[in-house]
Amino acid sequence: MWYNGLLDLSGWQLVLVILALTHVTIVSVTVYLHRYSAHRALDLHPALQHFFRFWLWMTTGQNTREWTAIHRKHHAKCETSEDPHSPQVLGLMTVLRRGAELYRDEANNQQTLETYGKNCPDDWIERNVYSRYTFGGIVLMAIIDLALFGVLGMTVWAVQMMWIPFWAAGVINGIGHFFGYRNFECSDAATNISPWGILIGGEELHNNHHTYPNSAKLSVKPWEFDLGWAYIRLFSALGLATVKRTTPIAHRVEGKNSLDLDTVMAIANNRFQVMAEFRRTVIAPMVQAEKTRLESKFSGIGRSAKRLLARETSLLDARHKMRLETLFSRSDALKQVYEKRLALQTIWTERRNNAHEMLEALRQWIAEAEASGNQALQAFAEQLKSYSLRPAMQPA
Repeated sequence: MWYNGLLDLSGWQLVLVILALTHVTIVSVTVYLHRYSAHRALDLHPALQHFFRFWLWMTTGQNTREWTAIHRKHHAKCETSEDPHSPQVLGLMTVLRRGAELYRDEANNQQTLETYGKNCPDDWIERNVYSRYTFGGIVLMAIIDLALFGVLGMTVWAVQMMWIPFWAAGVINGIGHFFGYRNFECSDAATNISPWGILIGGEELHNNHHTYPNSAKLSVKPWEFDLGWAYIRLFSALGLATVKRTTPIAHRVEGKNSLDLDTVMAIANNRFQVMAEFRRTVIAPMVQAEKTRLESKFSGIGRSAKRLLARETSLLDARHKMRLETLFSRSDALKQVYEKRLALQTIWTERRNNAHEMLEALRQWIAEAEASGNQALQAFAEQLKSYSLRPAMQPA
């Protein structure tokens, strides 16, 4: 019958079709709009670029330049009043409920488009079709869904239209800056929602992305999975993509125990991994040791101690700072570790343009750590000397 559409699918078959169609949209967003257009972490074959543009025009009405500009501004102004969609500023529920509206509002800001929307498609079809008839693709998709799936095609179409506004504009931009775990203490509140980036194509690994925004691969830890990266590998194998940048690797050379400029540059390039290692090998065992030593004096603050001692300072509010002061009044050892952590970060934040000054500052930091009497700090200082820009040479 006509109301079942040309394909006349069962209910379960329609569910599978919806999942397949929305999956293509997710891949289009994460690979084309996000990793290619906004961050240039990879190159895509022109045919693949155009397929993604056409598909997004039909399923989201999204303009490449607008999406790219808004996302670049989000990174440049993250967690400030100029961030187009920060839940830390606007509130989580606002971003969850009005994520798509926030995008539309910012898309009307011509200054945003001019400043952040450079190097986006500006060919004939972009000017005369995709940008000119924003809703044309959406209407075309509705007609196709009606023809293929009949009356239920409107349900298929509705899910397609809601998929990106809900998952990308709402969940990633909202929950991804509010709840989750953090591998790295980047300067904003981005979190990894889940270690398995399947449903939203790897975008769940948002803390990893904000730490290394120009990486084509969003997974970092061995247990994390980035579905978008799997597609990029597939496209690369087919000659349709070329990866330009991924997360830098923190090389350590066994037996290396001297500082040089190579060591300094390796630590600076991999500073987020270095500080994550500091959290794991210095802060975590020290918190556990002090918890055992102080017992009752540690109650009430111990649960959050490790997180607060490693937290990016710009993200600490008055309540956090008060808890830290309470912690330091009870433990000189934890205060020492915290101060050494801040001093280490200062080396590359204040001297990042002068490698020789960084080298001297790092030498002084290591000397002080070695003289501290703190075994965890001493072991970490020794570890710092082993970093290198290049992996150890394998014997012939």
